Amino acid sequence: MSNFATRHAIIIGGGASGVLLAYQLLQNPQFGFRITLIERGLEIGRGPAYHTSNPEHVLNVRAANMSALPDDPEHFWHWLSNRAEGPQCPDPYCFVPRRAYGDYLASLITPFTSSESAAPRLTIVHGQCVDVIEGAAGVTVILDNGPSHTGDIAVLATGNESPVARFPCDADPWAPPSTSVDRDATVLILGTGLTMIDYLLSLLRGGHRGQIVAMSRRGLLARAHRRTDPVRIDESDVPFGASTSRLLRWLRDRIDAQMVTGGDWRSVIDAVRPHTQRLWHELPLASRRRFLEHARAWWDIHRHRTAPEVELRLTHALASGRLSVVAAKVTGIEPSAAGALVRYRRRGQQDAASLQVGLIVDCTGIVKDPQATNNPVIQRLFEQGLARADVLQIGIDIADDCAVINRNGIASRRLFAVGPLTRAAFWEIVAIPDIRNQCAELAPRLAAVCDPIVDQPNLPPLSRDVVLTGRDDASNGAVRISH
Repeated sequence: MSNFATRHAIIIGGGASGVLLAYQLLQNPQFGFRITLIERGLEIGRGPAYHTSNPEHVLNVRAANMSALPDDPEHFWHWLSNRAEGPQCPDPYCFVPRRAYGDYLASLITPFTSSESAAPRLTIVHGQCVDVIEGAAGVTVILDNGPSHTGDIAVLATGNESPVARFPCDADPWAPPSTSVDRDATVLILGTGLTMIDYLLSLLRGGHRGQIVAMSRRGLLARAHRRTDPVRIDESDVPFGASTSRLLRWLRDRIDAQMVTGGDWRSVIDAVRPHTQRLWHELPLASRRRFLEHARAWWDIHRHRTAPEVELRLTHALASGRLSVVAAKVTGIEPSAAGALVRYRRRGQQDAASLQVGLIVDCTGIVKDPQATNNPVIQRLFEQGLARADVLQIGIDIADDCAVINRNGIASRRLFAVGPLTRAAFWEIVAIPDIRNQCAELAPRLAAVCDPIVDQPNLPPLSRDVVLTGRDDASNGAVRISH
């Protein structure tokens, strides 16, 4: 294979998923790729998670496990250690501000944006992608500001979609609180997960004085990390293909056995992590539905944890009364002069209650139904029939090689997807360790797709196992796990 860039890949989305895939395609010159990376924001490598400037918004994963390179697990920590400025990380198990990780991602692809030749291998284009046209000889991506780009393949790397505004006095959960909001007003945060904690920290940092109420169906809060090592669980001991109830019994038994000997439940949860994608893949469809409905919230609070320093802030906010957590369901929202009157019913009760709030923040998480997205390019793909939602309505349908499947069940040869969009197939695909492995495995397959002459039919399907080194932590995500 020539070292010249003879293949053109267009990556739609310049957040973590897009940058990690671009790096994998560019770092091996044998792949022969030049990349056009399209990002609607002003910065590369940010996305909702890493654009924050609040230093209290730290990674939910230790630096030791945040390397972007599967074959160099300490890459991120070494990058931090060699920086002249920025947060210090003397311990590889520290939790650093998320803004620093955005800097790290951007640094990965900076060397490819310029070269001694007149044509750099990476071109960054800022704009909103609104349409994709797939043809026999290539794929054309159209932006809202007019220009179009044609390549051999296009890859959707749009990340997590923010919820569409649904309520009066609604606020963007990913943006800093507006200074126009009355600091003495009651703020209602819908959802009690990691996004809620981020917004709580932003409110407190901004000097908010009013009551903050976090409300979700179960009122569960994320657990915190501890310095624990994963136990060893052999693949042969994992009940792949079992029902949700049997799988949970097995997990609880493992946790009970670990804690009887003085161990920590985290060690078991972390030990299961390398197997979660295969477990999801082999879980019967009916069991997947039950997991999403009844168990996901419990899994999420144990699997996706907070940094210890964030746990301290959260505990203080609860103890001081600044934050109240309510297990309840919203039954109605009426606009009012001061904001909105929210009616809700507490879990296990029949009587309704009401709350006057000045601001509502929807932190219920990612868009559950991919067809409910406000991303114009995803909307357009559904309209054209180039994509379809999976049977559980949690992501787009993809083939084993991440090719997007159209409404007729046919996998594209030109259009692919990575990252959270592919959660229907991989389930745990929101954390960096999962996405980096997906991108590393996908890169040679995309090279083969672009050149049928050197096609590699013996390449296995993308792995649904995650290989980790050192201690394991989660990023941001149910079955009850007692401990």
